Amino acid sequence: MNQQIVTAAILAIGDELLSGRTKDKNIGHLADMLLLAGIDLKEVRIVADDEEAIVEALNALRTKYDYVFTSGGIGPTHDDVTADAVSKAFGVACAHDEKAMTLLADMYKRRELEFTEARQRMARMPVGATHIPNPVSTAPGFVIGNVYVMAGVPQVFQAMVDAVIPTLRTGTPVLSVAVSCPYGEGDIGTPLAAIQKAHPETSIGSYPRYVGQKFSTEIVVRGRSQAVIEAAAADVEAMIDGIRRERAVGENHSAEA
Repeated sequence: MNQQIVTAAILAIGDELLSGRTKDKNIGHLADMLLLAGIDLKEVRIVADDEEAIVEALNALRTKYDYVFTSGGIGPTHDDVTADAVSKAFGVACAHDEKAMTLLADMYKRRELEFTEARQRMARMPVGATHIPNPVSTAPGFVIGNVYVMAGVPQVFQAMVDAVIPTLRTGTPVLSVAVSCPYGEGDIGTPLAAIQKAHPETSIGSYPRYVGQKFSTEIVVRGRSQAVIEAAAADVEAMIDGIRRERAVGENHSAEA
């Protein structure tokens, strides 16, 4: 089967994320949406509201992955510097977009609010960028190259993601199967590594659990072919059975002694 792999990164922007004042909700949501679309999220970075830091991170990510999604820093205040940073990364001017100015001016007129200079900042974007619609609060996000710049407010971010996902090139979806293992990672680490080596087309993850003073593990096998993940999962099941038999033999020997 021809497998199409599409990659992505997320760049979350904001001092409040790094200080802990704001708990990020956008990374997990977008990760879920990308998984459903068959797009592999490969990297997540969080940077401060610092133009140079944003430029550096963005230029590193956009050359490495098919898509980069940013959240935060496109509001009306002085520390919302994302639009300027993205413009600098692409080597273009940052200017008030005519269409965005009209959208915002009309919205504030309907609300009988002044379209202040601060509010006009939300219409600034790199020259040549196209809009990401914002059905929640009107101020658009924007796309330039392979970079999708979206708001940090979760409700707005999620609405923008809903608009963006159908426009993306998607890959072959990742399939998964979970195997419940009654043994801890210390018991399975070596044989599980051997299984991973024998099945290079899969990704095998182990997730420890601790219930009632007893360790166990959930083993998740991921891959882009059902046959491939089922073969690896069968080896995982065989590994568990092998450990179980070894322990039963050991217990019998102890009882006989």
